[in-house]
Amino acid sequence: MTANLLDYDLEGLAAFCEGLGEKRFRATQLFRWIHQKGASDFGQMTDLARSLREKLAGSAHIQGPKVVSRHDSADGTIKWLFDVGAGDVIEAVFIPETDRGTLCISSQAGCAVGCRFCSTGHQGFSRNLTTGEIVSQLWFAEHFLRQHLGRQERVISNVVMMGMGEPLQNYSQLVPALRVMLDDHGYGLSRRRVTVSTSGVVPMIDRLAKDCPVALAVSLHAPQDALRDSLVPLNKKYPIAELLQACTRYQASAPRDFITFEYCMLDGVNDQPEHARQLVALMQNHSAGGLSCKFNLIPFNPFPASGLKRSAMPQVAAFAKILMDAGIVTTVRKTRGDDIDAACGQLAGDVQDRTSVDRRIAAQRQGMLGGIKVVVAKGMDV
Repeated sequence: MTANLLDYDLEGLAAFCEGLGEKRFRATQLFRWIHQKGASDFGQMTDLARSLREKLAGSAHIQGPKVVSRHDSADGTIKWLFDVGAGDVIEAVFIPETDRGTLCISSQAGCAVGCRFCSTGHQGFSRNLTTGEIVSQLWFAEHFLRQHLGRQERVISNVVMMGMGEPLQNYSQLVPALRVMLDDHGYGLSRRRVTVSTSGVVPMIDRLAKDCPVALAVSLHAPQDALRDSLVPLNKKYPIAELLQACTRYQASAPRDFITFEYCMLDGVNDQPEHARQLVALMQNHSAGGLSCKFNLIPFNPFPASGLKRSAMPQVAAFAKILMDAGIVTTVRKTRGDDIDAACGQLAGDVQDRTSVDRRIAAQRQGMLGGIKVVVAKGMDV
């Protein structure tokens, strides 16, 4: 079996080239061809010696994802469904904005965390993705979009690990993939523009700070342990206090001067004024230890098995006001791609039952939620 070169970061590719009896600098040339130019045929790589191209043809390949389907939203969002074998599929979502292009990618087929509000968690866990399967989502999307849009320059400026799976439970495959994204010979993304979202795998947060610190987003969703236990089962292993201590440690290495906390707004569950006041007290307690935070309130995207409802926008606005009045930077995520099941929490395949898109658009046009102006986060900005 030949090696898929999408599985290697630059250091790994250099070792592979040395194994072929080639100099390490050949890896840089090869890396650029693969990631900057989107080449999948060694014959295209005309600045490589013919002898090397022949060696590569006999020992390696560049295999992107198998596209099952593509769905285009009315708002410009694009969702791809990729076949990763053995009946497993994963999803990636591109969210265009005037000043950025964000790609949301998956790290696992399914998810073992089982968050109550996430459709991926309800489908269960199948397996971890390989480094190549993670990277290939970016490789395919970037070069497809360049061709589709008729552009030579980079289209994707931000990557968020917010697709299917818990990234930090696939750590060994995640970190090389992040290095490919950051490498100037690859995609050259800023550490500030690559975000790992986690439900709170505390030991891996500490490892990521040492190995490959990028922007961090933490799925909090509750201000106290009893409630979070019911929403995010991983909390029983890594409770809130332990998680926030890890976030404080991470901030010393983080490329941004804050940690983002994601909070899915669930009607009658975690969206009451008392919950907001508890969050304020929680963050003020940990800010004394050096933690700086930003909250991203996420409108829940309903799916049949959840038994949950989306908070009304006036309720979201009131919640946000309590946080902002306490000096906490707070945004409300603008829902994108919910007409193609590409919005937050919807990545699980055949999901029906949508909150009215017309109602969402009307609220956005008002620019005011319940009479209170709320900053709207662009795409999946964290």
